[in-house]
Amino acid sequence: MRYIVGYTDTPAGRDALALGIRIARTTGARLDIVLVLANEERPTITPADPGYERFLRETADRWLAEALDAVPADITAKTHLVYDESFAEGLLEASRILEGGLIIIGAARGGLLGRFTLGSVANTLLHSAVVPVALAPVGSRDLLEAQPTGGTVSRITCAIGTRAGAHQLLDAAIVVAKNAVIPLRLVSLVALDQPEGAEHPEATARAESHAAEVLAYATEHLPKDIAVTTEIASGTRIEDAVSHLEWKPAEIVLVGSSRLATPKHLFLGSTAAKMLRELPVPMVVVPRDSVLTLGDPT
Repeated sequence: MRYIVGYTDTPAGRDALALGIRIARTTGARLDIVLVLANEERPTITPADPGYERFLRETADRWLAEALDAVPADITAKTHLVYDESFAEGLLEASRILEGGLIIIGAARGGLLGRFTLGSVANTLLHSAVVPVALAPVGSRDLLEAQPTGGTVSRITCAIGTRAGAHQLLDAAIVVAKNAVIPLRLVSLVALDQPEGAEHPEATARAESHAAEVLAYATEHLPKDIAVTTEIASGTRIEDAVSHLEWKPAEIVLVGSSRLATPKHLFLGSTAAKMLRELPVPMVVVPRDSVLTLGDPT
């Protein structure tokens, strides 16, 4: 399995690389570190300066070399310089050509430490990618390097409700936990899925029933040595529910695409977008009806 890291010599690029290293070490995947420059054939009013173009290429090569040097020896990695009209389009094309199973990007600047702020690149990928997209919060490099977990993912949290695609996401989380041999936490969003004004006791009962069902299903499909737990996310707002949950610094969260997404495509839904505002850990958004192979050694 190959993972695409969208890299620039910026804090966001280094956050993406740090997350890529952690996930790759956990799953045994290789990294393809991709830096995108503006298309050399782009229309322009004045001719491009050959000297400036050469400077850009040399700078990009140096950045990629430094990124490769930062990858630990136990992880296989390769760098790629891509020319495209936009950074997002370049990553999508690289993912297609290299057959990448995951695209990893960092946050836009301006967010709080440990939180994610969506920039233009993330917005484009989260509404058009055909493979999962992993989002590294601001400061991921510092936060991840400080964790005493050997640089691996400590737990998978899967946020699931009862809407279309929830069962496929649950199956994907089970595959990840099984192949990476790490604990799985299932967070029931049923209490948040209720229509506004729904009775609180009824919503709680539905959430408890849902949590019991998904726990039984996951336990049945996972080896006994992999811990599975459930929690119910509840609150007056999605942001409140997320902030009330306990998060391990080295875990990642799996969420599904909106029901508005076309099959096999990714479309960030409103629930996931609101979760991002409070999540202190990386999020992986999975395309609708997609089979997630994150951590699958085959």
